[in-house]
Amino acid sequence: MKIKEIIEATGAKVLTEINEELEVRISTDTRTIQAGDFYLPLKGASFDGEKFINQAFEKGALGAFCTQNGGTLQVENTLEAYLKLANYRRKKMNFTIVAITGSSGKTTTKELVASTLAAKFKTFKTPLNHNNEIGFCQTIFETPDDTEVLVLEMGMRGLGEIELLSKYAEPDITIISNVGTAHIGRLGSRENIALAKCEIVKFQRGNIFIAHNDELIKNTVEFDGEKIFYSINDVKILEKGVNYSKFEYKNNVYELNVGGDYNIENALSAINCGSKLGLSTDEIQTGLKNYKPIEKRWEAVNAGGYEIINDSYNANPESMRAFIDTIFELYKNYVIVLGDMGELGKDEIKYHNELGNYIQEKGMNILTVGELSKNINPALHFDTVEDAAEYIKTNVSKDKKIFLKASRSMRFERIIELLNNR
Repeated sequence: MKIKEIIEATGAKVLTEINEELEVRISTDTRTIQAGDFYLPLKGASFDGEKFINQAFEKGALGAFCTQNGGTLQVENTLEAYLKLANYRRKKMNFTIVAITGSSGKTTTKELVASTLAAKFKTFKTPLNHNNEIGFCQTIFETPDDTEVLVLEMGMRGLGEIELLSKYAEPDITIISNVGTAHIGRLGSRENIALAKCEIVKFQRGNIFIAHNDELIKNTVEFDGEKIFYSINDVKILEKGVNYSKFEYKNNVYELNVGGDYNIENALSAINCGSKLGLSTDEIQTGLKNYKPIEKRWEAVNAGGYEIINDSYNANPESMRAFIDTIFELYKNYVIVLGDMGELGKDEIKYHNELGNYIQEKGMNILTVGELSKNINPALHFDTVEDAAEYIKTNVSKDKKIFLKASRSMRFERIIELLNNR
């Protein structure tokens, strides 16, 4: 961006003389800043980027934002300035934005939508889990100039956060994968979670809203455009396998290189999104077949001679049940290792107990690891991942497939590392 555009977008006060015609790259990190960049220092609970303004200049920065002094451009809030710059570029590039949120499945849905749309358009997507305000800005600036469709994932931990993202993203199409109990410890109820998720339409400039067919979403969302609702009940499942699904939806047949009803359900949002953006049935079919699960989401690995399915990216009651259902339906010879589900608030023990009851009804045997997961009864319980890994090495035969599921804080990838070190 030209410096004059930066001033225009942020309303910054110019403190020192600078050539406003210069084009610069925005950098928020002095560790990776390059000569000719413009430094935008961010602040958090444990860091203050303004302390590194001099370091940015020493590394060749042409200018820097500040809130007090010592920089080139002064603003009241540097994160707000970053968001304004992202919005400025969003409008300047004018790519179509598909924004996605949900209690669970939003990252998978993002990947499915991006894979589908890439069959027709030059598509970019939120990398990894960069789904907060800073991640949104980074994504906007990383988006190539020739992008036609940008698929954004929007996360939240409380009310108002998705509204803020919607304000600066101004999405054309919005998708809510579901409303569950993730973050219920912070928000208190599914009703409040629905309110937070439905903020995604607050500043939507397009007229298409796509969501899981949930009465709570229907009764909460305030949107005057076209609303499309979907569920697994709309589908005729033709074939199901460990790494394959074939289903009929709206008189067309689609295939996925993954198993599980929840993956089929998430694919429905991609089908509807693709259709509304003008993709042919053939293009949608091709895009879905090109989908590949991302790391730690149903990731197949081999460790120490064991076949492992690692789905330990996150965990909440809904995603745990979907995980259990898929294993129960598609697999015969397995060991399931479950860990704690985080951020469930005062009822966290109850949610773990309920999951145990759900598993018991299916007659499945499991191992659990962690403080909260000892409430998933009945189960063989271990306090640490090291103990669980040692038990597997000693007692589990190599012909059994091992399934891992837990919140990221449990660091279940450590089990894989330990099994590799025999």
